[in-house]
Amino acid sequence: MNLLNLLIGFLKVGLFAFGGGYAAVPLIRDVVLSYGWLDQDMLTNMIAVSESTPGPIMINLATYVGSTQGGIIGALIATLAVILPSFIMILIIVVLEKKLLKNPYIQAALSGVKPCVIGIIGATGMYMILQHVFTAFPGGTADAIALAVTAVLAVIYFGSRKITKKGISPVALIGIAALAGVLVYGIQ
Repeated sequence: MNLLNLLIGFLKVGLFAFGGGYAAVPLIRDVVLSYGWLDQDMLTNMIAVSESTPGPIMINLATYVGSTQGGIIGALIATLAVILPSFIMILIIVVLEKKLLKNPYIQAALSGVKPCVIGIIGATGMYMILQHVFTAFPGGTADAIALAVTAVLAVIYFGSRKITKKGISPVALIGIAALAGVLVYGIQ
């Protein structure tokens, strides 16, 4: 039954996650927490690990959760379930590309989805910041160290955009965040 749940859960993620990994985080959180595969703290840690390892965040998370719940077979099922819907959609788009992309209704739908994806990514980022800055979210006490690290990373990000007009590379920012985490939380 657990393998079937992995298949169903990650098919939901694969089918309804539109806009990339960060936009899928709320959906992944709902699926993983509803099945009890991870708790909130472990999920947040795995999101950080999944983002800092090579490969898409959804696939990394699906593979990890699948392996913890069903071993190698579980990892294969969860990974295939999360990529199968996108794979099929891409095949269909490639076949119908010229007709679909020129269709004004398709263009209008894609234009309407873009702000939603931006909002979902922004809300996910804010949720993760608030969850870790405040120890007993919601209404908890502020974690000054987490707040300081978040503020420093924000200054680095927005400062680099002011100085270089392009901003810092996401890979460099992830590296700086990882180094800050090791230095700040490794010392405690």
